[in-house]
Amino acid sequence: MKYRLKMLDGQPVDKTVSDTWTRVAKALAEVETNPADWTRRFAQALSNFEFLPAGRIIAGAGTGRTVTLFNCFVMGTIPDDMGGIFSNLREAALTMQQGGGIGYDFSTLRPKGSPVLGVGADASGPLSFMDVWDAMCRTIMSAGHRRGAMMATLRCDHPDIEAFIEAKREAGRLRMFNLSVLVTDAFMTAVRQDDAWPLVFNGSVFKTVPARDLWDRIMRATYAYAEPGVIFIDRINQQNNLWYTESISATNPCGEQPLPPYGACLLGSINLAALVRDPFTEQARLDMDRLAELVPVAIRMMDNVVDASRFPLPEQQAEAKAKRRIGLGVTGLADALILCRARYGSEQAVSLTEQWLAALRRHAYLASTGLAAEKGAFPLFDSEKFVEGANVRTLDADVREAIAKHGIRNALLTSIAPTGTISLFADNISSGIEPVFAYSYDRTVLMPDGSRRQEEVSDHAYRLFRQKFGEDAPLPEYFVDVQTLTPAAHVVMQAVAQRYIDSSISKTINCPEDLSFEAFKDVYVQAYDLGCKGCTTYRPNDITGSVLAVKKTEPKAEPKPRTPAPAPSQMQEAGAIVYMTQPLDRPEVLPGQTYKLRWPESDHALYITLNDIIQDGRRRPFEVFINSKNMEHYAWTVALTRMISAVFRRGGDIAFVVEELKAVFDPRGGQWMGGRYVPSLLAAIGEVIERHMIEIGFLPEHKSHAGYMTGDSKESARQRVNSKPSTEEDPGDVSPPVRLRQCPQCGQPGLLRQEGCDLCANCGYSKCS
Repeated sequence: MKYRLKMLDGQPVDKTVSDTWTRVAKALAEVETNPADWTRRFAQALSNFEFLPAGRIIAGAGTGRTVTLFNCFVMGTIPDDMGGIFSNLREAALTMQQGGGIGYDFSTLRPKGSPVLGVGADASGPLSFMDVWDAMCRTIMSAGHRRGAMMATLRCDHPDIEAFIEAKREAGRLRMFNLSVLVTDAFMTAVRQDDAWPLVFNGSVFKTVPARDLWDRIMRATYAYAEPGVIFIDRINQQNNLWYTESISATNPCGEQPLPPYGACLLGSINLAALVRDPFTEQARLDMDRLAELVPVAIRMMDNVVDASRFPLPEQQAEAKAKRRIGLGVTGLADALILCRARYGSEQAVSLTEQWLAALRRHAYLASTGLAAEKGAFPLFDSEKFVEGANVRTLDADVREAIAKHGIRNALLTSIAPTGTISLFADNISSGIEPVFAYSYDRTVLMPDGSRRQEEVSDHAYRLFRQKFGEDAPLPEYFVDVQTLTPAAHVVMQAVAQRYIDSSISKTINCPEDLSFEAFKDVYVQAYDLGCKGCTTYRPNDITGSVLAVKKTEPKAEPKPRTPAPAPSQMQEAGAIVYMTQPLDRPEVLPGQTYKLRWPESDHALYITLNDIIQDGRRRPFEVFINSKNMEHYAWTVALTRMISAVFRRGGDIAFVVEELKAVFDPRGGQWMGGRYVPSLLAAIGEVIERHMIEIGFLPEHKSHAGYMTGDSKESARQRVNSKPSTEEDPGDVSPPVRLRQCPQCGQPGLLRQEGCDLCANCGYSKCS
């Protein structure tokens, strides 16, 4: 349903999955001198889900649509002037319109309070412009079916780094961004030595802080609300195959592709689980011969995407064709380890992962040298400098000799990307190099007629085990999931994989809620010491609201007797939210407040009055009025207030009104108010309504509606994701019930954090895909 080609009326062109594979294979073979032969070979690699191109390729190849087949981009360097800033905003909008996620380094913008020569003003700082990007992304997202995803980075020595670290503490702010701090080797040394750390811009020191205190602030923010992540930027540049021709300061939204300005992210994954032979036996193994056959075909397909794809901007096309960078990775690693009876994070699992990824890298480089001999090396290839790169020097001698002799077609070859939806597509294998999240859960599927259907979804390896050994067989100790792993097991698996990956890895280190801060902080130091290029963690917390709690199996409760439906005048209570089947009558007298709002482009203030009703001792908004001497907006303000008041009187979770208003982006431009960029007058009105809801206690003070959406504070937002017993020793223990955050697409409580991204277990929503 997600990837098949359909006509405008919804009728499928791809009748079967095989039709989809043929469409993709044919499109990528068109650049070959013998398209028919390569169409057959490409389709064969796809047919058993052994090779999985990224979602943009599956959805877009061969459709004739004006879309890019590249998942993500890092955009151009933002100049520190207003014209350049908004020129980059336009480029970002055009890129996202075609389905590409974007990454930006905002370190080039002067800090807040710096003088702006020539206009007699002070700079608003990089975070204020990130607010503008955030509003743009919400607008693009609301205008089409493609979701927006962005990454923002800031250097650890930028004067505004402290504000950047704390940015996500404000509920609802920068929700379209993932945030990462660019951490240098010098900073890590200063942290270890407890040195002073200067915050610098354009050679001027704005402030000096203790390095260890700044590190603590990063760690405490990440511990509290899962952002920012960290990117070890010096290591990325030192180990870049293109060290001699580019400098990197940003990544794509999920972090697996550090890219230069206008760099493009081209992804695909080998399904390791599909290559395991004789699973669950002493002879269980990965078919290394099939891997050797499959990788060159995958490399060729991905190289062809560079020529077959459209690009939102000519600069992106030039960059992609000059370097022909690709990111072949793996998915299904955790399931493959289970099938081979290896516990994720164990010495055996580390050894197998190293063996498999070393083979993948070797075959990828040899395939690319073969392509170079046939079609030519990438245009910026410099034989002498390329083979001297830190990463290339770790290759086998015969591979380096082949590069020196033939050149290489693709500057970088390997990356491990988020694979949530394509992994579900491939029989719900584990995603990327992540452990299994849950072995069995219910998924809500939205059908074409608008109805919803419940489907039980179980993990690929778990299902094979049950088919082989029966429903009552206890799970062996090598069945392990996210809830039962230590952070150290995550880190060691990420580190061993990174040794064989050119670019980087999208992975989330899930931590238990009760992990102490001191133990949590050590996770990042361990990641740095073991050679990782970045680190992202997720610990359930009050701000994101997801709670993971291990419980014993509970007996099924007896079904409650059905109660008669309430009369139309009655109300139904669900948690702290009141639902009504008919609107309430208006009492004669209502308590309320009036707020004065000055919109900078208007000569007259707006007066916003919100009246409340008190029901069962709880105060909730009932109606809204807007008055002003400015008659320009009279018609739409009357319509707006009548509609909002009608929503208020119907009850339910009315807090969504705030977020809908705050998300409105005025194409003519917003206004600066109180040192912040507000994208539209409607957004300003939304903020007033939000403030009122907080003041009367309808919304918690630390949460806007974004907090409600992620906080899962309602009883109705609970979902249990149950899996079978995880060990033979304790068959009564089950993988923990999970209370998940609410998905912004389907509204169901199914949002989890994996591979550095928010993924919905119900509808397949991914913030990053």
